[in-house]
Amino acid sequence: MTITQHSKQLRGQWLRRGAAAVALAAVLGGIAAPAALAAPAARATATTATAATAARGDLLSVVPLDTLDRDQVVAELGTLGIDPATVRYGVRAYRLTYATVDPQGRPSTATGLFVLPRGGPHRPDLVSDTHGTVATRDDAPSGGAGSNRLTPYLHASAGRAVAAPDYLGLGGGPGSHPYMDTRSSVTASVDMLKAARTAADRLGRPVSRDVYATGFSQGGQVAMALGRELSRGRDGLRLRALAPMAGPHDLLGTEFPGLTDGRVDPRVGVFYLSYFLTAQNRLHPLYEDPAEVFRAPYAQAVEGLFDGSHQVQDIVAALPATPQELLTPQWVENVRSPRGALLEVIRANDGVCDWKPAAPVRLYAGGADTDVPAANSRACAADLARHGVRAKVVEAGPDADHTATAVRSAPQVVRWFDAIRQGRSS
Repeated sequence: MTITQHSKQLRGQWLRRGAAAVALAAVLGGIAAPAALAAPAARATATTATAATAARGDLLSVVPLDTLDRDQVVAELGTLGIDPATVRYGVRAYRLTYATVDPQGRPSTATGLFVLPRGGPHRPDLVSDTHGTVATRDDAPSGGAGSNRLTPYLHASAGRAVAAPDYLGLGGGPGSHPYMDTRSSVTASVDMLKAARTAADRLGRPVSRDVYATGFSQGGQVAMALGRELSRGRDGLRLRALAPMAGPHDLLGTEFPGLTDGRVDPRVGVFYLSYFLTAQNRLHPLYEDPAEVFRAPYAQAVEGLFDGSHQVQDIVAALPATPQELLTPQWVENVRSPRGALLEVIRANDGVCDWKPAAPVRLYAGGADTDVPAANSRACAADLARHGVRAKVVEAGPDADHTATAVRSAPQVVRWFDAIRQGRSS
């Protein structure tokens, strides 16, 4: 499905049923190139390592995906009304397969989208662009015709290389996606950056060691945690700027309370909550039987809905409209006031803003966001302020829902990264 078909179908059909941001939160991790523009799958380049012997971040294969000229990039951005003023170049996109580790630290592989500008500096800087919630394996940035490539193309068309990890268990990676497992999302993102640098060398377009980190929704939270990892100065990478968009940075104080107090749209909350609980249960046992958590008839189906093969609209259609209809009374109360194993899981994936970045930070939020309320970004700014860091919260507008926050904020992030590189901002 093309980006135009996908966005229009979701906007016109089930977005009006109260689940608007769920669908396009996934779309706005990137852009899905139309079938007419998608290059046929090409043979992977010769590898320098095999999965069995590779170290973390080793590049296993490079497969060309798309080649777009400047006008085609502008046209793609226009399908969702994204300001194309920063578009200077066409782009070339590749799927990378690379070595990483799973949540238990065991060797694994992952895939991601690597995008180079068709022009600009010979040695471009590198953007890490981490995507929003994706439940369908092929909707990850390096996936098929329905994949998310919009913001990576936006950043690359401005003259920077872009590494957009699929995360574990999405795209071409094995296993299930450990949704909202911050630690494994960071390892997959760091290793994607390493693989991207190798791919850039192999493609004759080496990149600098400067990294600009951004991401949307789930990816905004990952970007903050990735920034903390990069700030430790490992792997020869230098964090230049952090620009998360609508990230759930405050799980315990904002996002989870919002699931039951009305700040998060109920149907959207059902989707996120189902995904989170079933994924986290594989890592940190929350229940032995789904019926302990989920009401009938959802207990029998909910885990299978998140196997990576179901489309978002089908998942939403199979679930109820409110958390109260989804969960048993005991778990409604547990979500309202987390305790025990659930509280430990939330704490393990929270606190991504509780550190002191040396690089400048801007946080982007929307006043009408009922997926990830703007209070998440304000809480992040407060955490950073306690460490002596002033992070501006840039509001996309009082009317900006989750989707509009990304549409309006992404071009602003590109301009801010330009200003940082030119020494005109801090």
